[in-house]
Amino acid sequence: MSSPDPQVRAARNKSDRPSPDHHPSTTALRAGRMPAARGPVVAVTGAASGVGALLTGRLAASEEVKRVVAIDERRGECTEAQWHILDVRDPAIADKLRGADAVVHLALDLDLETDAAARTAYNVRGTQTVLTAAAAAGVHRVVLCTSTMVYGALPDNELPLSEDAELRATAEATGVGDLLEIERLARRAPRAHPGLNVTVVRPAVLVGGTDTALTRYFESPRLLVVAGSRPAWQFCHVDDLCSALEYAVLEKVDGELAVGCDGWLEQEEVEELSGIRRMELPSAVALGAAARLHRIGLTPSPAGDLAYTMYPWVVSGSRLHDAGWRPAYTNEEVLAELLEEVSGRHTVAGRRLGRKDATAAGAAGATVALLGAAAVVRRARKTRRRI
Repeated sequence: MSSPDPQVRAARNKSDRPSPDHHPSTTALRAGRMPAARGPVVAVTGAASGVGALLTGRLAASEEVKRVVAIDERRGECTEAQWHILDVRDPAIADKLRGADAVVHLALDLDLETDAAARTAYNVRGTQTVLTAAAAAGVHRVVLCTSTMVYGALPDNELPLSEDAELRATAEATGVGDLLEIERLARRAPRAHPGLNVTVVRPAVLVGGTDTALTRYFESPRLLVVAGSRPAWQFCHVDDLCSALEYAVLEKVDGELAVGCDGWLEQEEVEELSGIRRMELPSAVALGAAARLHRIGLTPSPAGDLAYTMYPWVVSGSRLHDAGWRPAYTNEEVLAELLEEVSGRHTVAGRRLGRKDATAAGAAGATVALLGAAAVVRRARKTRRRI
C-alpha cells in the first residue's frame, strides 16, 4: 500500500522511477499493450444495485481509476470489477479493503417498508464497521452518502442554505435519524483514525429508480399542501450523484458536499409542470392524520416526512461548483423523469395502493381517500376498545 500522504507518494515515485527505456508503459506500448490506469483503487460497498451499481460501472469505465473492488451480499452485473460477497457489518471486510486508496460506502437500507430498528442497526453498524476497517486496511479516503434532509426542513431556513449550515433535522422522518448518526460518525472518524479523510456527499431529493416518501408524494392523485407552508423543491438525478461521488473519490473536492440541480422549484411551479392539482389542509389535520395512520401501521411514512413537503431545505452546492462540477440535469428535467417513473402508481398518505384501491381513489379524489383512511383509524380504535 502506498503512503496516504500525496507528497510522500510523489517523492517515492520520483526516486523509484525507471529510465525511459525500461519504463513499464514504454514496455507495454512496444508489446502493443496499453498501460494500466494509474489512478486510485476504489472500493464500493452496496455495489450490486441502485446507486452503488451505477457508480461501480462508472468507475470501472473511467480512465482515471486503476481498479474497482465491488462489495455486496450478492454479485452485481459489472464484470470489470473485482467482487467480494459479504455483509458490510462483517469485520472481515478489512481484508477486502487492503490495497484500496478510497472507499465509497453506499450499503444503506432506506427502504420505507423495512423495520425501523433493523434498518438503524444495519445502517449505523455497517458504517461503523466500514470506517474502522478502512482505517485498519490503510485506506486514505472514505466517501459517505447521506442526504440534504439532514439540514432539516424548517420555516426559517434560508433559500438556499449554505453547505456549512447547522444540521437541524430530527429523527422524526424516515431514515433521517440514521443519516444524522452517520454524519456524527463521519465527524468523529478522522479524530479516532488520524490520516483517514472522510468526505460526506448529501444529495437532494434523489430521482432515478428510487422509492422514497418524497418520490411517493408525486404518486398521489392530489399534491398535499399544508396551509401556510412554503415548499421549495430541489432534485438530484442519480447520474449527477454518481459524478459528484466520482469527484470526491478522485480528490477533486473535499469536505461536506451538497449535490443537486441548480436552484429550486416553488410549489406552484411543480403543480403547473406536473399537472397535478393540490389538496390543501390545515396543519393540525394533515399532521394529526399522518401520525395516526403511521401509528396503527396503515402507512410507512411517519408524520415527520411531511415537514419536507412543507418547508424549504434547498442547499447551494457551492463546493462542487467551485471545484468545476456542474449538474447535467435541471430541476424541471428531473421532475419530468420522476413523473414518468411514477406513472401508473397510486399513493395516498404515503401508502401505495393496489389497482382496485387506486381506481376508487382516483374516482373519488384524494379528499375522499383521506376521509376513508380516517374512518379506518376510527374503526381500528373501536376494535381495540372492544378487545
